[in-house]
Amino acid sequence: MSLNDVIKLAKQLSSVDKLRLIQEITPDLERELMYGVPIPRKSLWGLCADLGSAPSTEEIDESRSEEWINFPREDI
Repeated sequence: MSLNDVIKLAKQLSSVDKLRLIQEITPDLERELMYGVPIPRKSLWGLCADLGSAPSTEEIDESRSEEWINFPREDI
């Protein structure tokens, strides 16, 4: 149903029903204005795709062992 369809239906209502419709919709509008409508966010899926493939487990283990080879140092 489009907005125009809803407007056509609302115009067919009696004055009392139009007021009831406004009373029914007003809390939703107030809440949206107070807290804002959530902005659809872009998916993070594939965010790092341009960086190429991830390092393998072996590469990570090798890097860790290289970084920690002198830890703990005795001269501190």
